[in-house]
Amino acid sequence: MRLLLVEDDNHVAAALSAVLARHGFDVTHARSGEEALQALVPESAGFGVVLLDLGLPDQDGYEVCGKIRKRTSIPVIMVTARSDVRSRIHGLNLGADDYVVKPYDTGELLARIHAVSRRTAHEDPAPGGESALHLGPVRIELPTRQVSVDGSVIQLTRKEFDLLALLAQRPGVVFRREQIISEVWRTSWEGTGRTLEVHVASLRAKLRMPALIETVRGVGYRLVAPAG
Repeated sequence: MRLLLVEDDNHVAAALSAVLARHGFDVTHARSGEEALQALVPESAGFGVVLLDLGLPDQDGYEVCGKIRKRTSIPVIMVTARSDVRSRIHGLNLGADDYVVKPYDTGELLARIHAVSRRTAHEDPAPGGESALHLGPVRIELPTRQVSVDGSVIQLTRKEFDLLALLAQRPGVVFRREQIISEVWRTSWEGTGRTLEVHVASLRAKLRMPALIETVRGVGYRLVAPAG
């Protein structure tokens, strides 16, 4: 897999590139936001994942992520020392697929890279060939992967859509955390649990319906279908 590493620290980039190369990745190193954007032309240049450090010399990493997402759907993993939930949600709202906090374990990073790069049969997660799901004011268009609330389109990331569509298949049914992680992230890696929490928080905020996804303490989550 080709991977674009966006990191302004040459020493960090060299060490990480060596590790990634040992695990079969073909790494291209960009030292700034502008270099990263140029490397993604044309048509993402065949990259499978972008590993994006937020502390760049020329542009804020969040800004770079937004620009990347406008031109391509390539998976983006943000890497930063900012560990608060608000920063994570902001990154996800801009289109990031995952968020890794420094200092991180190399095994953790590799697991996350492999998880976001799996683009498999999530385009139509609903059974029975349904094309749309209706949950009160929420409409989920499966073929186009579009979600709207009261007719207004809500911009979701790929994983946010996958998560919402999975829960919406069976409103009221509790999905265990392990099951969600397995079906949406295609991994059984335990460290993905924090990412799940952040995606749930982001969905609640974007849909402006905090009660739509209920936390079942110690088990997982379920979707509570709104009235109307």
